[in-house]
Amino acid sequence: CKKSQGVIMKKFNKLESYKKLKKHYSEIKNINLRDLFKKDNKRFDKFHINFEQILFDYSKNLITKKTLDLLLQLADEINLKTAINNMFSAKEINFTEKRAVLHIALRNRSNYPIIYNGKNVMDDVNSVLDKIKNFVKQIHSGEKLGYSQKKFTDIINIGIGGSDLGPMMVCSALKPFANKNLNVHFVSNVDGTHLAETLKKINPETALFIISSKSFTTQETLTNAISARKWFLEKTGNKQEHISKHFIAISTNSKAVKEFGIDTNNMFEFWDWVGGRFSLWSAIGMSIALYLGFDNFIKLLEGAHSIDLHFKNQPFSQNIPVLMALISIWYLNFHGIKAQAVIPYDQYLEHFPAFLQQLEMESNGKYIDKNSKEINYQTGGIIWGEPGTNAQHSFFQLIHQGTQIIPVDFIAPVNSHNPIDNQHKILLSNFFAQTEALMKGKTEKELLKELKLQGLNDQEIKKLLPHKVFKGNRPTNSILIDEINPYTLGQLIAIYEHKVFTQGIIWNINSFDQWGVELGKQLAKKILPELDNNDIIKSHDCSTNGLINHYKQKRKLI
Repeated sequence: CKKSQGVIMKKFNKLESYKKLKKHYSEIKNINLRDLFKKDNKRFDKFHINFEQILFDYSKNLITKKTLDLLLQLADEINLKTAINNMFSAKEINFTEKRAVLHIALRNRSNYPIIYNGKNVMDDVNSVLDKIKNFVKQIHSGEKLGYSQKKFTDIINIGIGGSDLGPMMVCSALKPFANKNLNVHFVSNVDGTHLAETLKKINPETALFIISSKSFTTQETLTNAISARKWFLEKTGNKQEHISKHFIAISTNSKAVKEFGIDTNNMFEFWDWVGGRFSLWSAIGMSIALYLGFDNFIKLLEGAHSIDLHFKNQPFSQNIPVLMALISIWYLNFHGIKAQAVIPYDQYLEHFPAFLQQLEMESNGKYIDKNSKEINYQTGGIIWGEPGTNAQHSFFQLIHQGTQIIPVDFIAPVNSHNPIDNQHKILLSNFFAQTEALMKGKTEKELLKELKLQGLNDQEIKKLLPHKVFKGNRPTNSILIDEINPYTLGQLIAIYEHKVFTQGIIWNINSFDQWGVELGKQLAKKILPELDNNDIIKSHDCSTNGLINHYKQKRKLI
């Protein structure tokens, strides 16, 4: 075993607790949830956690008390507590990039010192927050106006990955709290359609563009930014001085920002210890602060901070992110399940599954461990989902009766922002019913009685019955939140962030680099100039050559 930042990096599947869990799985692999609930009418009491406005029910999982005890032993044996303390004390746990991982500092509302490279990072964090606060106040009050002295009506965030998904998800999820005088738009795809369709909706005189790129060199973001600038200049008389009033930058590259035409006073900094998919808490969240108001942005940070303290201080047996991570590892590494669905029963959370896809799959989609050795166990589950109840009428058939077992996280607010008639009750009745149906299923005996009551004869029943059997025993987590608001959304996001961290520690991987996104981008830069010349391309494999040449033939370039 090697040592990194005080954490003994043990191979996951060589741990004693892993071996015990393998043996335990072989003993209970035919466990049945319906039977567990019959045997213990206090199962819910034993397997749920109430934390502030959040109820986390994990009783409908394929676990017993012994399972949970062994999983908790796994967390202890892997030195999870030390790893958590290392993150919170600014150790360089992102060792491949020699960086600390300090998104927790961005929402450190307790303002305790976090020392990194001999400096309290909270000084810079608070300074940028003050700058954001002042800018938002100026926009909302009309102190800052467009070139024609009109107030801004539309915010256009141009970014990609963490500079897009997080802010977009939050603004969508918290639309009821939005400033009614501002619209927000997000452009990420380098497909020109994304930008073109957005620009159709806005007036250049009242548009504020946020260019979100740490390096200010990201190809997709800069391409869209340059096109947006060209459109803006064409619409406003090609006056370069107007750009500084309508474009701001979230970046660290002041030289490139200035060359673009943005006033560096309107550049908002963040730091290399902020990973992209963890960056919505930073100046990358400027669109959130403008759209929702600075006070609501702070409430978002406060909610996340409450979970940071919960994660750091609570024993693992009462720790929501740790339990979520351990249960997911139980399915991925012992049951051989490779996917998990996330179903928010709240339309405002429609982008939350996509946000989690980046958070989990970009973080833990790794096959090399911290010892630089290839892994021979599963890491990084496949995350997917859509809002309920729509999902019930599309892919729930597979979840209920398919050949694959797919654990599901159900998320819902107790109180709706739009309590139209009985719709929220109907929505929640489906939430509760689905978790029960997935757990219990419907037996042949129950179906036989049901079909006989419907008046079917024996021959009809024999033919139909197998198709209507639900085996059940499909695991779920339920997360009930009093209301989706800035504070509770901050909590929800932080729960999943720390779940991902915990998984990565147990799997002995670095959850905070993302080299896997680079190769395709590097090759794209090589291919781009080949699309403009008149040559038949022969420099790639025959498939890639064929695709490029077909494109060029259709464009009459060769």
